[in-house]
Amino acid sequence: MESSVLSSVVLPLSLIVIMLGMGLSLTLEDFKRVFVFPKAVTIGSLAQILVLPVIGFACAIIFRLPSEYALGLIILAASAGGATSNLFTYLAKGDTALSVTLTAISTCVTIVSLPIVVNLSLEYFMGEQQPFRLPVLRTIATLFVITILPVAFGMFIRVRNTAFANLVEPTVRRVAVVFFIAVVLATVYQERETLQLSILSVGPVTYVMNIITMAFGFGLALLFGLNKAQRNTISIEVGVQNGTTAIFVASTLLQNGTMAIPPAIYSLLMFVNVGIFIYLVNHWKPAQS
Repeated sequence: MESSVLSSVVLPLSLIVIMLGMGLSLTLEDFKRVFVFPKAVTIGSLAQILVLPVIGFACAIIFRLPSEYALGLIILAASAGGATSNLFTYLAKGDTALSVTLTAISTCVTIVSLPIVVNLSLEYFMGEQQPFRLPVLRTIATLFVITILPVAFGMFIRVRNTAFANLVEPTVRRVAVVFFIAVVLATVYQERETLQLSILSVGPVTYVMNIITMAFGFGLALLFGLNKAQRNTISIEVGVQNGTTAIFVASTLLQNGTMAIPPAIYSLLMFVNVGIFIYLVNHWKPAQS
């Protein structure tokens, strides 16, 4: 993909707005929950950071995706949890504080883990034929500037003027959601010709991967005896990925629009699965024996 307004301007700006909105809702108490509720935070974080790339890799292998689509799927799996997961958690009557904490932790960790996972995947899927590598230090620096710094700035605003942060945070969050949807739709439109040829191969694997990740998160939380709100939260946190970050890495850092297609399709389809999940947890009642 050649440099475009979408990849060079809109994507970075979108990420900055999304991360700023997250920062406005964060306090130091959110990070202290790592010590207050260590089991829930540890389970959720390990599932997001370690298990998700494995699931993405397995799906790419099982569905025999072409190399560029496989890499796009793994880039998505290695990205942080999506900021929209906090909203979905609230709608699913989950533990919103836990959701915010998990999103914040994954955002901090994946700026380092993402380039490592992506380069290992490039080695596997392209071997000596790979035309590029993701420069680790430059990628870390870039992701730090457009993700961590806006989060830190949002937290700084909250510390200095909590009333102002409470006032503007809902608006910034709504704008962030609009940016997220706009980026996904713009990516789909920009790559529409390639998408027409690949939807039948990429669509099913992204849909199945989203179901697997949500089910895995829920099952893991159930296995370790977490309460209902925490189970709902971890299911959403593991299944809802930051598609904007994945699209940014693919189309801007790697300059490959084809790799951006799986994250874009996944971001659209996850709304379907999360919507069904929210409906079920709010309306489904086990049959009384």
